[in-house]
Amino acid sequence: MFYRKEIEVGGKPLIIETGKMARQANGAVMLQYGETMILVTAVASAEERTDIDFFPLSVEYRERAFAAGKIPGGFFKREGKPTEKEILSARLIDRPIRPLFPKDYRNDTQIAAFVYSYDGENDADVLGAIGASIALTISDIPFQGPIAEVRVGKVNGELIVNPTAQQIEESEIELVVAGTADSIMMVEGEAKEVSEDELLEALDFAHDSIKKIVEIQNELRELCGKPKMEVTEKVIEEELVNDVKALAYDEYKELVASVLAKEERSLKNKELNNKVQEALAEKYPEREKDIAEILHDIEKDLMRERILTEGKRLDGRTTTEVRPITCEVGVLPRTHGSSLFTRGETQSLTTLTLGSKRDEQIIDGLQEEYSKRFMLHYNFPPFSVGETGRYSGPGRREIGHGNLAERALKFLIPPEGTFPYTIRLNSDILESNGSSSMATVCAGSLALMDAGVPVPKAIAGIAMGLIKEGDNYSVLTDILGNEDHLGDMDFKVAGSAEGITAFQMDIKIQGISFEIMRAALAQAKEGRMHILGIMNEAIAEPRKELSPYAPVIDSLQIKVDQIGALIGPGGKVIQKIQKDYGVDITVEEDGKVSIAAPRAEAAREAKSYIKSILAEPEIGAVYQGTVKRVMEYGAFVEIIPGKEGLLHVSNLDWKRVEKVADYLKEGDKVEVKLIKIENGKLSLSRKALLERPPKEEKK
Repeated sequence: MFYRKEIEVGGKPLIIETGKMARQANGAVMLQYGETMILVTAVASAEERTDIDFFPLSVEYRERAFAAGKIPGGFFKREGKPTEKEILSARLIDRPIRPLFPKDYRNDTQIAAFVYSYDGENDADVLGAIGASIALTISDIPFQGPIAEVRVGKVNGELIVNPTAQQIEESEIELVVAGTADSIMMVEGEAKEVSEDELLEALDFAHDSIKKIVEIQNELRELCGKPKMEVTEKVIEEELVNDVKALAYDEYKELVASVLAKEERSLKNKELNNKVQEALAEKYPEREKDIAEILHDIEKDLMRERILTEGKRLDGRTTTEVRPITCEVGVLPRTHGSSLFTRGETQSLTTLTLGSKRDEQIIDGLQEEYSKRFMLHYNFPPFSVGETGRYSGPGRREIGHGNLAERALKFLIPPEGTFPYTIRLNSDILESNGSSSMATVCAGSLALMDAGVPVPKAIAGIAMGLIKEGDNYSVLTDILGNEDHLGDMDFKVAGSAEGITAFQMDIKIQGISFEIMRAALAQAKEGRMHILGIMNEAIAEPRKELSPYAPVIDSLQIKVDQIGALIGPGGKVIQKIQKDYGVDITVEEDGKVSIAAPRAEAAREAKSYIKSILAEPEIGAVYQGTVKRVMEYGAFVEIIPGKEGLLHVSNLDWKRVEKVADYLKEGDKVEVKLIKIENGKLSLSRKALLERPPKEEKK
């Protein structure tokens, strides 16, 4: 049957329809907000996967070009692999729903979201998350939601739900928040140095709309929801659990209380695991996975208990301590800027490259095509965690981490008018044991200063964790990889000394309270200020000069009607200038000309030449011209590139000239004065620059 619901969100109707399209999916829904429409489906396999020990969830979000009345570019003229925008949107759907499935659910489950109409104002990404929740809620898939997701902006001090694209441009904050009726599940966003209180206010504001959207999903479930499929809870017999504990509990308790490096801890865990497996192999054949699971749970419980009761962590730190940090700049001599940021066993080697206007990234999606002059790329090679693996393109995690770091730092980037460079930061993670994305933020800030980019201040990032049992909880500053894996929250906060510039929160439990978020933000600020102090000791302000290997960029403004003359027919003029002077020239529609060159002298000479070819001839001005053609009645002299005038025989000398060729030949340089412009024709005089001879006295 067909069902339709409507609710107002952010002053606009959110229309929900189900039962009309994609009816063979377990659940399907079409959402409309403004004139943006997205179809979201949820499908699960009928059979449980017995060969895996994780939940096989995949999320696909795709924007169809026709949704915005466009035909895809490229040779094939059809959509290809997902863009970065599509990958980031898929992550906004995946992250809040993933914790809300039963622990032992192992059926292949897929969410597919397709944007079918885009109005240029309302982004479909948050609609995709709402649609995923609805499709799962009304299906037979054992989803423990519903959740809802909204975007929040703040324009002129006023908070807005689901701001338009234009409002986001003007906003002090852009925040995507997902949650259940009771708590927050996910946060992602950026800001212009907002305070912790302002962020909490925005979260509370978002939650009001989230609760309304969750309520209408519950109504839909009552109308058309299917009975949920049963999930068999895995039960390991008590005898096996007790036998494993008898062999491993005391040793794990000692291990958890020992301060060990990541690799050493991993080795000790492996040795203990092997010892227990061998001891129980005869009594419990083919039960290796169950034994490994029990061992994992023992370590998890002991680690969490020690933190909650003693306030001590795996590496011996208190809950508020930051690991030792070292910062180095200028570590790579031929790059335009570089830094090495090491925090404990997490390390980022970040480089900065300066380019010209031509190096900007062109972004083509549902919105109007635009260009980016600041890019941050994040790479996570397998050796950073002591593993082997394939080296291919960036994965979803790498794109997500890079995007978060880019959003944290883009607040620093000076406007093009004061710093006309394209900027690329590249972070290679050389070691990883906890929040390499926040290490990238710190390393990126250092590299910007090392390169001499005129940034006003430093930005640092820190990752917070959470251990929660009932009402008892502990917030952890600067979490380790194990604390992320065995804990309940990963909350990343980046910003300057004045305020927050980017944030991201993911949780593994069913929501956290505002009390916990307030505590986490306050603790994160302390950690951030500590890291900023260390970074400022390494380099407190940008270098005064750019690297000698960086390109030199000069610019000038020309009239719009002069652009054609500079480019020339078929681009001949501009191509010749680039070849002759060894420069790279870009011309914008408003007449701004950028000249990039390896040497300042080349840029200066090219700029001078451009000025000369576009200069307007002035009556009375003196020019050093070049003779182009010699005629009986005079010579044609080029006074500025592309502009010739006639030096008539009568204006060649004060005395009578019989033959012009006696004075001039092609290629000669001659100083002339422009004496008249008539109907666009230039009249020149050499005579006017010569001293007039005295008149001869009559005898």
